[in-house]
Amino acid sequence: MRSRILAGLLLALALAPAARGDDPKLVTKIVFGSCVDQDKPVPIFDTMAALKPDLLLLLGDNMYADLDKSVKVTPDVIRQKYQQMAKVPGFIKLKAASAHILGTWDDHDYGKNDAGADWEHKDAAQKEFHDFFGTPADDPLRKQKGIYRAEVYGPVGKRVQVIMLDTRYFRSPLKKGPFNPTLRYAPYLQNNDEGATMLGADQWKWLEAQLKKPAEVRLLVSSIQVISEEHPFEKWTTIPKEREKLYALLNSTGANGVVILSGDRHLAEISVDTKAVGYPLYDITSSGFNQANKGWRAPEKNSARLSGMPYGDNFGYITIDWSDDPRLAVQVRDEDGDATCGFKVRLSTLKGSGPVIVAKLPDGVIAPAAAAKKVNEKVTVQFAVKSVGGKANLYLNSQTDFRAKDNFAVVLPVKLQVGAWAKASADTFVGKTIRATGTVTVNKQGSVQLELADEKGLELVKE
Repeated sequence: MRSRILAGLLLALALAPAARGDDPKLVTKIVFGSCVDQDKPVPIFDTMAALKPDLLLLLGDNMYADLDKSVKVTPDVIRQKYQQMAKVPGFIKLKAASAHILGTWDDHDYGKNDAGADWEHKDAAQKEFHDFFGTPADDPLRKQKGIYRAEVYGPVGKRVQVIMLDTRYFRSPLKKGPFNPTLRYAPYLQNNDEGATMLGADQWKWLEAQLKKPAEVRLLVSSIQVISEEHPFEKWTTIPKEREKLYALLNSTGANGVVILSGDRHLAEISVDTKAVGYPLYDITSSGFNQANKGWRAPEKNSARLSGMPYGDNFGYITIDWSDDPRLAVQVRDEDGDATCGFKVRLSTLKGSGPVIVAKLPDGVIAPAAAAKKVNEKVTVQFAVKSVGGKANLYLNSQTDFRAKDNFAVVLPVKLQVGAWAKASADTFVGKTIRATGTVTVNKQGSVQLELADEKGLELVKE
């Protein structure tokens, strides 16, 4: 009994409850990262502590409960690993140096590699998570299913909102392909099942409400990568429609100033999507505190990568200059505190044109993303044409860049350029909404397109 009381006191000392949001003190320094093995030295914590951050954000794998394969993970094991993490001197020092601390979990502190909603100990793991992070006993977060939360720091006009997502508690099962001997891994496949979810209905509803709250900077924390999609491991595009839903929500709420922070991968990189939300959407991955590859390795494929650090322990560091036209300076740093990659962006750049009102499609009419999944099927699709390509046959594109992965094209061949389309050109379609009926095919370049059966299968939709 005395040992359990002592362990509880150690946890309380290591992680006293962080102040809740609505703190008017200006936030200018934020450190973040993920993946720490409590059994190994963590010198990077001393480096982070020296920065005296206003915010410390822990993005998951805040300890590893499942590394010893000879031990079955139970709630007691999870508790013991948290207690061990709480005793790490560098962690205690980092906590003491940080004004506020927020965390979410990933799979290993959740209790099982790559686990989701089906993890048998998820409710017990949630209790241990809250105990570790010092959540007060009467806090409503303790009764909530899942550990998602959000806080806002700073005065009006200089607010930083931190949205901590839970990508484990509600997540649907993942689908795996056959074992790849080259990768020594069975890659994950896309789960396109109806009802498959990353966040669950309640968390999605909550997220929409958070994105509508006033803030100048929004740090959207996901334990797994959102933008990177070409590697074979966990990521948001293992459930593609959920990332589509996230992007649609960012657009429909008109949320400005969004920057994604992610972990999990045992590497660091900065990815950017310039088309998702009407302004550059960055995903800064920092992993791990002591779990990254120590030896050289080549960068993996990621066409969205701006810069990266494929090996070496790391953490993320954000500073905010709140003077006229505020600017974020984002860096990935190594254990010596040296910057290895980064970027600067003004908040005026992280602004779209406001909420996007998405018109409800008529019954039987679908959007390009849904149509792209129906190869060899006859569908009716509707979208605003952003560009037109081709000299003879006209390709009506859903994206400005026809090479974009999410571009969907309707092909108007020369033989169908008759009647209403006899004098068709780019000016006929760009900026206008079309509705087209035909068969979805894949061309020689691997792009998805719709082939019209006749000229009557294409029409301009009056807004």
